[in-house]
Amino acid sequence: MPEIEAPVPTGTTGVFAGVAIIEANVKTMPTVPGVYRMMNRGGDVLYVGKAKNLRNRVGAYTHPERLPLRLQRMVAETASMEVVTTHTEAEALLLEANLIKTLWPRYNILLKDDKSFPYILITADHPSPQIVKHRGARQRKGEYFGPFASAGAVNQTLSQLQRAFLLRSCSDTLFAQRSRPCLLHQIKRCSAPCVGRIDATDYARLVAQARAFLSGDSRAVQDDLVLRMEAASNALAFEEAAVYRDRIRALTRIQARQDINPQDVEEADVVALHEAGGHACIQVFFFRAGCNFGNRAFFPTQTDDQPPAAILAAFLGQFYADKTPPREILLSHPLTGEDIAPLTAALAFKAGRKVTVTTPRRGDRRKMVEHAYDNAREALGRRLAESSAQIKLLDGLAQLFGLDAPPKRIEIYDNSHIQGSHPVGGMVVAGPDGFDKASYRKFNIKGEDIAPGDDFAMMREVLARRFQRALRDDTEASRAAWPDLVLIDGGTGQLKVAVELFAELGIDDVELVAVSKGADRDAGRERFHRPDRPSFTLPPNDPLLYFLQRLRDEAHRFAIGSHRARRSRAIGASPLDDIPGVGAARKRALLNHFGSARAVSEAGLADLEAVKGVSRAMAKKIYDHFRPGA
Repeated sequence: MPEIEAPVPTGTTGVFAGVAIIEANVKTMPTVPGVYRMMNRGGDVLYVGKAKNLRNRVGAYTHPERLPLRLQRMVAETASMEVVTTHTEAEALLLEANLIKTLWPRYNILLKDDKSFPYILITADHPSPQIVKHRGARQRKGEYFGPFASAGAVNQTLSQLQRAFLLRSCSDTLFAQRSRPCLLHQIKRCSAPCVGRIDATDYARLVAQARAFLSGDSRAVQDDLVLRMEAASNALAFEEAAVYRDRIRALTRIQARQDINPQDVEEADVVALHEAGGHACIQVFFFRAGCNFGNRAFFPTQTDDQPPAAILAAFLGQFYADKTPPREILLSHPLTGEDIAPLTAALAFKAGRKVTVTTPRRGDRRKMVEHAYDNAREALGRRLAESSAQIKLLDGLAQLFGLDAPPKRIEIYDNSHIQGSHPVGGMVVAGPDGFDKASYRKFNIKGEDIAPGDDFAMMREVLARRFQRALRDDTEASRAAWPDLVLIDGGTGQLKVAVELFAELGIDDVELVAVSKGADRDAGRERFHRPDRPSFTLPPNDPLLYFLQRLRDEAHRFAIGSHRARRSRAIGASPLDDIPGVGAARKRALLNHFGSARAVSEAGLADLEAVKGVSRAMAKKIYDHFRPGA
C-alpha cells in the first residue's frame, strides 16, 4: 500500500496555508479507498481519517468555511499529509481504528480506556481443559468468551459455571500432582478428572456443554440436562438426578443475573449514547448466552461538534479494534448509510461471521437500548457533577496561589526509598477531569554521585530529567503536557532545589509549591511553601486542604508502589544475569547443579564444564566473570 506526501507550499499562513497543502496533496491523490493522516510541522499526527474515495474525501478540507471550528483549526495546523491506500473501505476502517488507538491524534474522537476487559477461557492445550478467568493478550490456546464488564462479573459467572459443568479450574502443574480429589470435588464444583473420577469421554461432553452454553446455545443445554434428570429419576437413580438438578439450578442463577430479561437475545452488545453540555457518554451492556455480563461507561473526547452517528461510528471502530464483536450490536442512534456498510463488513471480518448492527424501534431490544440510554444519561450527569466540583477546586487553587487561570495540568512529585536503596521518583498528573493516570511517570534514580538518602539530590534529578526532556522535545504534544502548577512533597529544602533548577533551565511560567506535613507530621497541619513568600497553613475543614492532601497522597502512593516493584525485581535478580550468554535455561541449569549463585561463582572450570548445556568456552566466560583480575 503506497504512501504519498506533497511538498509544503510557502508564502501563506494560517488556515490558507493548510488549505494550500491539502490542495497540493489532492492533485496526486488516488480515487480508491484508504486512510489519510494530517501532520503538523513537528511531525505529530493531528487527524486520521478513512475514505471510500480518497480524493473526494480529502478535497472536502479545501473548503474550510464548510467545516466546524475544530476541523478549521486542524486544517490551519496541517503542514504535511500521508496516505495509505487499501483494497476495500472495510479494510480502511480497520486501519483507521488501529492508527487512532496507536497515535492518539488530537482532533479525532478518542476512546480513552486504560482497562482491559476480562474474559472466560476454556483452554485447549491439555487433555482435560481448564476453565479460568483471563485478561490480557490471547496467547494461550483455547476459546475466549466475553467480554465481561468487570472481574467481579467473571468471578460470579465462573463460580456458577463450575457448579453447572464441573470443569476444573486448577493449574496444569497442580493437576499433575494430585493423588486424590481436592475440596472443589467435595463441594460438587469439579468432576475430578485429575484422579480419574470421570473418564475422558464424559469430561469432553461437559466441556462441549460449557462451550455451547457460553456460545449462546443455553436453552438447548438446559433442556438436555432436564431430560437427563428426568431419565435418572425414572430409573430411580436419585443421586444422579440430584446432580443434574444442582447443575440446572446453577445455570438458572447465571441467567437470572440481569437487570432486564431479553427473551430472544443470546449474544449482543447494547451501545447507547447520551450528550449534554458539550460532553458525551457511551454506555455498553454485554449480553452473552442470554445473560447480562455487566456494563461499562465510556467518555470519548472531541465530540462537541459531532453528530451522534459520527460519534458512535468512531467509537465502534476503536472499541472493537482489539475485541471480537458479538453477533448483534444494538444502537441508540442509527448510523449513516456511508458508515453502516463498511462498519458491518469490518466487524464481520474481525468476527469471522456475520455481525448485525441495528437500531431497534420496538420490543425487548428497544427496552434494552432504553435501559442502556438511561444509564448513559445518569453516568454523564454524575461525571458533569464531579467535573463541576473539580473546576470549583481548581478555581480555588488559582486564587490561593495567585495563578492567572485555573490550572489545566498539575504535576505532583514524590520520592520513595529505604535508607537510600532502590530510589524511585514518582510524578502524577491531575486536571479538570481528575487524575490522568496515562500521564503518570516513574523515574528510577540513577545518579552515582547521590549520597544514600539525599532526598534533595533525588528530587533535583527527577525534576531535571522531566523538564530537560520537555524543553528538548519542543513539539505540540510536549507543549500540551506543560504544567501550570508543580507540587512537591517536601519542605523548604526540596523547594529550594526546584527553584534553583528552574532558574538554570530558564523556566519562569510554572508555579512551584512544596507541601510539608507540619508539626508531628499530622495530616491536617500541612504547611505550604512558595518561593520568596512566607509559608502558610489552611483551616482544618477547608475543601482546598482536602484536595491538596489527595493530590499529595496519590503521588506518595504511586512513588511507594514503584519503589516496591523495583525492590522486588532487585530481590529476584542474580549475579548470573550479568554474564553475557547466560540466559534463563543456562541460569536454571547452573543453579540446579550448584544450588546457589555464590556456589557458581566459586566453582572451578572443570565443575562448570560438567553442567549440562555449558560448553568449554562458556565455562571459561563464567569463570573469568567472577575473577576479573585473575
